Amino acid sequence: MRPVAVILAIAAGGWCPGAFAQAPAYPAKPVRLIVPWPAGGGADVIARTTAAKLAEALGQNVIVDNRAGAAGIIGTEAAARAAPDGYTLYQGTAATLTIGPALRPPPYDPVKDFAPISMLNAGTLVVITHPSLPVKSIRDLVQLAKARPGTINFASSGTGSLSHLVGEMFKSDAGVNLSHVPYKGAAPAMIELLAGHVDMMFSEFITSFPHMKAGKLRALAVTAGKRSPLMPEIPTIRESGGPDLQAISWSALFAPAGTPPAIVQRLNAEIVKIAASADFQERMRASGGTPASSTPEELAKHIRGEIVRYARAVKESGTKVE
Repeated sequence: MRPVAVILAIAAGGWCPGAFAQAPAYPAKPVRLIVPWPAGGGADVIARTTAAKLAEALGQNVIVDNRAGAAGIIGTEAAARAAPDGYTLYQGTAATLTIGPALRPPPYDPVKDFAPISMLNAGTLVVITHPSLPVKSIRDLVQLAKARPGTINFASSGTGSLSHLVGEMFKSDAGVNLSHVPYKGAAPAMIELLAGHVDMMFSEFITSFPHMKAGKLRALAVTAGKRSPLMPEIPTIRESGGPDLQAISWSALFAPAGTPPAIVQRLNAEIVKIAASADFQERMRASGGTPASSTPEELAKHIRGEIVRYARAVKESGTKVE
């Protein structure tokens, strides 16, 4: 007598020699990496550097799909709604998953709709001033701001941006009154700062790095808990006489919620190895990035903590979407 399973297979549509073959090992086809920002920006550079190394590790192409628009919402929503099969990945940032939701409810849940895989980049911001501002440390800045409340201004890449909210957090923690001047992006803000039209900026390191190296701007402190390996001579805010303010500009890898845990773990293991490789670290640092990795659990904890911090910053500053 034939086994019941074979009889059922024949009844269902005929016998096929490969009917009971295992599914192909992951990945069996190219993988798409959604980046919710335009090509050429800092997030895109990190994504393409990561995609090239991940393709080597997986043995399949990893195609970067730039889905820009609506402050990152368009690409993020597309990633959240994608099939959870491991063939769509997503590069999340502070703007899309922690700052944006603090400003207005997005059409996705930054916690429930994504499966964290690993951190990719965790770079510091830097407090920079025009040389004409008579301060050389955070302590000097706080003293001057208290003596001249509201007269010192800081540029940002836009209302609700990371550079804006970090400035608001600094104002709150240091007990000072600084005037916010928003611009339509980091580049125009930097041009105005270099020209001396604004006094200071809480800038992403990658944006200000060449100008600090050239001596055109004065770096007072970094916003991370430790000094940057790119310019270790710059102290932290606390070391420079200020509050213990810590904020980073980060990018991380996610998959849609419901992606099989085995695939998440496979991708995490590959990213951890990639982040530790000398080649990847050299390529990232050449563009001003700070390579990083984490466990999925560590990344999930980071996201939850950042959501709380930026919700507080938005509430205290009264920031609204323009």
